[in-house]
Amino acid sequence: MRELAELVAEHPLLAGLPGDAVTRVAGCARNVTFGAGDLLLAEGDAADTFYLVRRGRVAIEVHAPGRGPIMIETVGPGGTVGWSWLVPPYRWQFDARAMVPVGAIAVDGACLRDKAEVDPVLGYALMTRVVAVLLERLQMTRVRLLDLYGAGGGAG
Repeated sequence: MRELAELVAEHPLLAGLPGDAVTRVAGCARNVTFGAGDLLLAEGDAADTFYLVRRGRVAIEVHAPGRGPIMIETVGPGGTVGWSWLVPPYRWQFDARAMVPVGAIAVDGACLRDKAEVDPVLGYALMTRVVAVLLERLQMTRVRLLDLYGAGGGAG
């Protein structure tokens, strides 16, 4: 069986971290599995963990009054689920649901925040990677909104 630090080091978000950063992240991590339909996180709950998806697919959902959950994105192997652990008030802004069985590495957000506070090199490396992913997701959301409401979308 492969070591957790090896799995952490291979994940696209964390590959190439400097020095002993992988070992430090792995110290906050554990392997988890979810069955199809299971919630990884629920809107409004305390955001204390994020997930490095190894296998399966996760739907990111938002609730719309009178419509129920609306899937806004899917995350597959190599993706990451959950960023609210990084920013106060540490509450989930969305639901994340396993679409099929999911294997992931769960990383304790408070543990990692504490390590990043003590080690600014680790903190900076994590922040630059997280910001890059967030920017990519923001751009994808922009494109989806243009598809929905742009030319031919009927808004305006």
